[in-house]
Amino acid sequence: MQKIGLFFGTFDPIHNGHLQLATYFSEQTDLDEIWFVITPQNPFKQETKSLPNEDRLALVKKAIEGCPKLQISTVEFDLPQPNYTIHTLTKLKKQYPQHTFVLLLGADNMTAFDRWKDYDQILSQYEIYVYPRTTVNSIPQKFQNHPKISWTKAPKIELSSSQIRMGIQEGTDVSPLLPKSCWNYLMKNKLYRK
Repeated sequence: MQKIGLFFGTFDPIHNGHLQLATYFSEQTDLDEIWFVITPQNPFKQETKSLPNEDRLALVKKAIEGCPKLQISTVEFDLPQPNYTIHTLTKLKKQYPQHTFVLLLGADNMTAFDRWKDYDQILSQYEIYVYPRTTVNSIPQKFQNHPKISWTKAPKIELSSSQIRMGIQEGTDVSPLLPKSCWNYLMKNKLYRK
């Protein structure tokens, strides 16, 4: 039975910070593989417009080329929108009964985790590995010492996809922040330009 870490995100675009985290989880924890679960639309970010699914999928594919422990899941592309994590987990469990799934979440997600749909059900059935993020709000006490939640020593990444999108719009060279193949794809297809 394989233990799979689910790394959720819009990956709009994927960048070196995402890859650093995925590499940490694949090398420094008990996880066999890390699956990038590409989210079509975050229910909490309804007002923002992401790149089309196929572009974000192409970028993640390029970014993880040659990394056998890093994989992609497009499970959420087929779920009704807006989708909730509990639905994704239920579907993955049905599709891959042989795997154990672990959620990889940033500490910022934990500040409002009790607002997630059926969060108690998620916690009763799945482990969560939390990576450090700067948080504005405090993390509820009930999550701080929860037996299903592990607080990892993953690198703290201060890089965001929005920085890259803004940089491209402003004509700044943000190419060092993402894999070369991804940068080339963005330039070739003139993505994120005004």
